[in-house]
Amino acid sequence: MNKTQHPYFQFKSFFAFILLLASYGLNAHNGTLKGMVLDAETMTGLPGAYVSINSEPAQITFTDELGIFTFVDLPNGEFRVSISYIGYSDTTLTVKVNDHETTAFKLSLLPKEINLPDVHIASEATANLHTISALDIQTRPLNNSQDILRIVPGLVIAQHAGGGKAEQIFLRGFDIDHGTDIRITADGMPVNMVSHAHGQGYADLHFLIPELVRGVDFAKGNYDAASGDFATAGHVNFNTPTALDRSMVKLEAGQFDTYRTVGAFDLLGNTAKARNQNAWLASEYSFSNSYFDNPQNFTRFNIMGKYSGLIGDNQSITASFSTFKSSWDHSGQIPQRAIADGTITRFGSIDPTEGGNTSRSNLNLVFMKNLGNRTFLKNQVYFVKYDFELYSNFTFFLEDPVNGDQIRQKESRQIIGYNGSWSKEASIGGKRLTTEAGLQIRFDEVDGVELSRTKNRRETTANLALGDVQEGNAGLYANSSLEITRRWKINLGLRSDQFFFGYVNALDSIYKHQTQLKGTFSPKLNLFFDATDALRFYANSGIGFHSNDTRVVVAQQGQQILPKAYGLEFGAMFKPVPSLLLNASVWRMDLQQEFVYVGDAAVVEPSGKTQRQGIDFSARWQVTNWLYADLDLNLTKPRAKGEPEGQNYIPLAPTSTSIGGLTAKAKNGLYGSLRYRHIGDRPANEDNSVMATGQFVVDAMLGFKKRDFDINLSVQNLLNTEFNDAQFDTKSRLKGELEPVSELHFTPGTPFFLKGSVSYFF
Repeated sequence: MNKTQHPYFQFKSFFAFILLLASYGLNAHNGTLKGMVLDAETMTGLPGAYVSINSEPAQITFTDELGIFTFVDLPNGEFRVSISYIGYSDTTLTVKVNDHETTAFKLSLLPKEINLPDVHIASEATANLHTISALDIQTRPLNNSQDILRIVPGLVIAQHAGGGKAEQIFLRGFDIDHGTDIRITADGMPVNMVSHAHGQGYADLHFLIPELVRGVDFAKGNYDAASGDFATAGHVNFNTPTALDRSMVKLEAGQFDTYRTVGAFDLLGNTAKARNQNAWLASEYSFSNSYFDNPQNFTRFNIMGKYSGLIGDNQSITASFSTFKSSWDHSGQIPQRAIADGTITRFGSIDPTEGGNTSRSNLNLVFMKNLGNRTFLKNQVYFVKYDFELYSNFTFFLEDPVNGDQIRQKESRQIIGYNGSWSKEASIGGKRLTTEAGLQIRFDEVDGVELSRTKNRRETTANLALGDVQEGNAGLYANSSLEITRRWKINLGLRSDQFFFGYVNALDSIYKHQTQLKGTFSPKLNLFFDATDALRFYANSGIGFHSNDTRVVVAQQGQQILPKAYGLEFGAMFKPVPSLLLNASVWRMDLQQEFVYVGDAAVVEPSGKTQRQGIDFSARWQVTNWLYADLDLNLTKPRAKGEPEGQNYIPLAPTSTSIGGLTAKAKNGLYGSLRYRHIGDRPANEDNSVMATGQFVVDAMLGFKKRDFDINLSVQNLLNTEFNDAQFDTKSRLKGELEPVSELHFTPGTPFFLKGSVSYFF
């Protein structure tokens, strides 16, 4: 290969070109206007606020992560500055700028209810429209933070382990299992676990407290250069608050012996807030026996804390920690035949000793600085300590008719990582150019990754796999957006990833450290055209990837371990009237290699090339100033490539999903929501001879909130619909059966579940 053709040489050249573009136009200027936009209640910066001035020509910009914005090269005179941010009151003020001077000021915005007519399509603020869904998290019935994933349009989750294990995820025609094809982060820290004992990309969000999630950033597809491994179907980042406006205590109780308490406390008070210093501490305790015949004995304990403070006017430091521990029993998947013959009820179990325990502790340090000249620097270092132990029984007595087929999956993990980014805003010929470049480093050391056969959780009958994993990933990316004209905008991104895989098999009689190195290159190209102020067209394209399990990588000598995903999407955002926002797109994604995790064999099996294509439609309608409606509809055709017609279905890949509802918030404090979620029937095997049944489930919430208290009732499955949650076409054998039977195994969905809570704010 010629040196200039090597991906790293190409990336280096592109990186240098981006820096050259970013530096263009940094000539001497007349005057500078610098402002800081703050939340009036917490006195913390508001990132991504839309700022415009009435210069000639008119200029716009957005605040950085500290809430700072800058306009340069302004002539002497007065300028009208307009600031808007979704969920806050708009503000306009007049500021005087003098030659060769910097005029600086701070401005606080008051929070308010979302007003859809204030959202303008023909601006980059549309990139933040995902916050509309995040802002009414509080009006949706939730059991845990994993439930908040449902705000991603078209994303459906299923639970099949009593609430203790991470949920199964479905999105854009993917059965993502527990995270194989969606990148999930929390405050920038990775949630996906590489080479996990229970499956590649396993993503457990239960270490977050739902009340402490202030926003969720998400995007579908693989079009973002800052998102690397697992970001094929999409990526999601959960944000916890920099500050609390007030402290709170919450008590919750529900059916099936369900109890929960939450406390969140502002530690420094308003005097410190005025100096831009904030700290809070929160905790959560949950217990439930759930609705199964065998008590689930589910317990979870969480602690979270964060400190954030400004250093001067242009830099900040944030330090946070969290820890959680959870344990549970669960009923697992059950076969339909055992219910039909009366062996168990719908909420019974074949092996009542299934269950597990897990824990995770996080340390997270973030330093951010505005470097001047519209340049911003962010550095993040994090450390994660994680433990996991799970007992499952998928096939009952198929492999071992005497002791049964229960397995233990176990690991102990440490992660250390760094995320750094440099961003700059400049201009080329008066056209706005924004550039970001970043470095992401992550190293996982996993001790005792185990798969063993067990009996009643007590006795180990055989070790099937046991070893230590080391895996490292270094990703370098650059991302640049240029306003070609007032109507046209182009975004170009490039990403390069290098992986190190290492494995020591403890079951080998001779010590051998097996290693592999592999790299991949991921370009992105996105175009936007604002036909009018109320209509935007866009075209997104990108190449992404998902990595394979280290144990498989070294066994295959590095073959087919970073398969590419090719994505393409065309869509439009349209506001036919100010109170209605529509978004529709058609898309396609082709994968070089699909991965299927076989949990009871500790392997990830390649299943060939696949293609998915679909239509997404979303609507957001502010019916009145107190009633809000939303609808998401997603249709997908997932198929395996190279297989005969009729034999090319992808098992459990969803073909139709829909989520929607009504949310009401009255001025007297009364609020409520009525929501549904739907997933259609889908093939459970390759020839569609076995179908996984769909579901249509309605949830509801009714509450009353004043400044000092909040009382609400929530109902999951309001209509008490009988539905199957997680479903698998599995071959199993029950005790006493002479031959195995292949049929649908499932976990029953939540029946009518009433829960009430009382919160006090102070």
